[in-house]
Amino acid sequence: MILEALGSTLLGLALAWAAAHRLAHRLPTRSLVLSTGPAGALIGAFITHMALGPGHAPAVMLGAVTVSVALLSLLLRPTRSGMRRSATA
Repeated sequence: MILEALGSTLLGLALAWAAAHRLAHRLPTRSLVLSTGPAGALIGAFITHMALGPGHAPAVMLGAVTVSVALLSLLLRPTRSGMRRSATA
């Protein structure tokens, strides 16, 4: 379980770094992004491990990545061009 926790934390940190590098203009501060990724991955790994039990390391990593990506996507802000006013407003 310690290797699953360490692996999921590293995966979450890698995802957060990639998101912060690629989508810096749409994300809040870098420190928030870099802490949300590993935290989400740990939560996802914990939930998946508790649901499936021991011996399902690939599924636990998939659950960690899924929750980490979901939490990072909640941090995204819309682009300026995407915020258009309607003709009736």
